[in-house]
Amino acid sequence: MQDPAGPASRPRRARRILQAVTSLAIGWALLVGVLPRLADLGQVWETVRSLTLLSTLVLIGLAVWNLFGYQFVMMASLPGLRLHHAFLTGQIAAAVTNTVPAGSVVGIGVTYAVLSSFGHGAAPIAMAAVLSGWWNTLVIFGLPSVAALLLALEGGTNRLLLSAAAIGLALLAGAIVVLFLVCTRERVARAVGRGGQRVVSFLRRLVRKGEVSGWDEGFARFQRNSAVLIRRRWHLLTLATLVSHLSIFWVLLACLRDLGVGPEVISWPKALGAFAVVRLATAVPITPGGLGLVEVGMTAALSLAAGEGADVEAPIMAAVLLFRALTYLLQVLLGVVCYLLWQREARRQAGDAAEAPETA
Repeated sequence: MQDPAGPASRPRRARRILQAVTSLAIGWALLVGVLPRLADLGQVWETVRSLTLLSTLVLIGLAVWNLFGYQFVMMASLPGLRLHHAFLTGQIAAAVTNTVPAGSVVGIGVTYAVLSSFGHGAAPIAMAAVLSGWWNTLVIFGLPSVAALLLALEGGTNRLLLSAAAIGLALLAGAIVVLFLVCTRERVARAVGRGGQRVVSFLRRLVRKGEVSGWDEGFARFQRNSAVLIRRRWHLLTLATLVSHLSIFWVLLACLRDLGVGPEVISWPKALGAFAVVRLATAVPITPGGLGLVEVGMTAALSLAAGEGADVEAPIMAAVLLFRALTYLLQVLLGVVCYLLWQREARRQAGDAAEAPETA
């Protein structure tokens, strides 16, 4: 007998495939059709080749530090999480987020699968996902306002940054209200939990694994327990999230400086403003990991910050592409390695568990 759900699922499957193809097509069109129009690619390559050995080592060091940035956020939101496990989880989730359409949603399911294999329960994982995600969102929404204030103290102004700051403040207020409702209203918390359960169960079905359950009750417990965790760890969450975002910015700023874009052309508050605007604009994942959008948006925003007549389009694009190689491509490649290490560790744990009854 034909599965009655089969015909009904075909339009959804076709729609998901169309969305994935459209997302990748947008990213490819921006990289191939738009980005080369912003600067001469030959000059960009020559600029990259001008890097000295010392500059390269400094950039690699900052990129390695950046890899650990988000792990501190995970450890602050999930008590008992080891750095080793946080690193594996973060890199695998980042690789998925940066390569798969709607990768942010898929990344939640991957994070749950990896952390649960390390013995963490569904409720703590859900709490950590909500708190780390919300703190990350709060920083993204608030960063344009901070950059606008720093730029104003320097004596400058930027209409694009001011517009982003106004939008960010409005979104920041909304995010704080939602977080307050989830943390203080059990009915809202249960509704969020049911929604998250459906998403994760769907993702697990794609890899032929069982559905998850009890997330509504888990979020109800989150509502009851989150106040305690936030009261105890809000300062750690805030500090870790700020360090995570600033670590990414430090890589960008170092790329600019090492490739010849000095502070007389783009000061660090201007660079922070461009960074903040692009982070806010790409908060909604239109393409995997912002592919194409970040490259074009960051190049355009930094060129605007440099001003007319600066003639630094090639160094700016070179810095942006190098920045993306160190923060995007590196994480994808490392995520594959971490996935293989996680699989090996999971097999070893399964083998130990199988031997335990025999030795007993």
